[in-house]
Amino acid sequence: MNAEIIAVGSELLLGQIVNTNARFISRQLAELGINVFYHTVVGDNPERLKSVIKVAEGRSDLIVFTGGLGPTKDDLTKETIARHLGKELVMDEQALESIQLYFKRTSREMTENNKKQALVLKDAQILPNEHGMAPGMISESGGHIYMLLPGPPNEMEPMFLKHAFPALQSKLGTDDVIVSRVLHFFGIGEAMLETEIEDIIDAQSNPTIAPLASDGEVTLRLTAKHSQPNTAMMLMDETESKILDRVGEFFYGYDDTSLMYELSRLIKESNMTISAAESLTGGMFQQEFTSIPGAGGLLKGGVVCYTNEVKAEVLKVRKDTIDNEGVVSAQCAAELAENVARLTNSGIGISFTGVAGPDELEGNPVGTVYIGIWIKGRPVQTEKLNLGGTRAANRVRTVKYGCHFLIKALKESQDV
Repeated sequence: MNAEIIAVGSELLLGQIVNTNARFISRQLAELGINVFYHTVVGDNPERLKSVIKVAEGRSDLIVFTGGLGPTKDDLTKETIARHLGKELVMDEQALESIQLYFKRTSREMTENNKKQALVLKDAQILPNEHGMAPGMISESGGHIYMLLPGPPNEMEPMFLKHAFPALQSKLGTDDVIVSRVLHFFGIGEAMLETEIEDIIDAQSNPTIAPLASDGEVTLRLTAKHSQPNTAMMLMDETESKILDRVGEFFYGYDDTSLMYELSRLIKESNMTISAAESLTGGMFQQEFTSIPGAGGLLKGGVVCYTNEVKAEVLKVRKDTIDNEGVVSAQCAAELAENVARLTNSGIGISFTGVAGPDELEGNPVGTVYIGIWIKGRPVQTEKLNLGGTRAANRVRTVKYGCHFLIKALKESQDV
């Protein structure tokens, strides 16, 4: 089965919001073995939408629409599809009752146009919306499957997972169990990772391997299917083992994890606390660390030491270090990491100093970064980076590298 995803909404074309729905749906369809060959975005215009539908019908079996199911006049997706297919729109009483209960529960007046959200294509399979108002639906006509989904991701994603995914699985007529696993890697580029496992990717059939790169990280999504769940898992385990034999040193976690989450988990397991001294990152590390549920109790505190004065007077970086080595140096990073830990009585200190941009500093080019790591009972260590990206990208990547280096250091200290 070949599929096409059509996102409806002028706000997408204007760049006011990002079309994350297409990425999510493509991943889910890939797990079902459905090929997605086209992504299309069209504005809130019935004639242009009709034209897009005709093109999609000439090349796709499954056409998935997102957006345009709301109560306003510019929400015209189901009306346009109904006219195109010659189908009647009928009121779904269960959806209408759910909408009415929402307004009653929130003590708000329900305007007449909200009833429009409960209209569905006659004889369509209804996909209940348990996180919003407009239901989704699946309709078949002329050898094509038309799936209509709401635009807001917080409504569309749970609807797809709970209702649309099993509906499509049923239509495919397979009882195979489909399992997937995401492997996260850091410290290796997408091109290098692919080169290292190129023969494994070329030989893929079941499981399939899908690489994805974002924000300096690389992920591999493994998807296996089999009539027996245990066999599907075994196939995936075997492929994962082959991959990690090649690039396991860069692997840090599974599925919905992140570098910061893995770091907080290791610190908790070590019964330690952490503090940070941040110059070029300006508090970004601490902000992201405290965004992890339960991680707040692991952070003792930190200092945003953007000026030399704060580095010297608050964090006691030695004057000769600043005068002779400079603040963009391994020695400064080392003193910042150790001193912030001692200042706050933490078992771990991490520091970030360098040149985010746009101008060089102390003769160091943009992207020169030093990260200091101090763990109680171990010598302080420093790492140098040469990033050279934009100011914003350099700051984000610096924090990620800090997590990466500290994860490695904590694992090494556990092995001692």
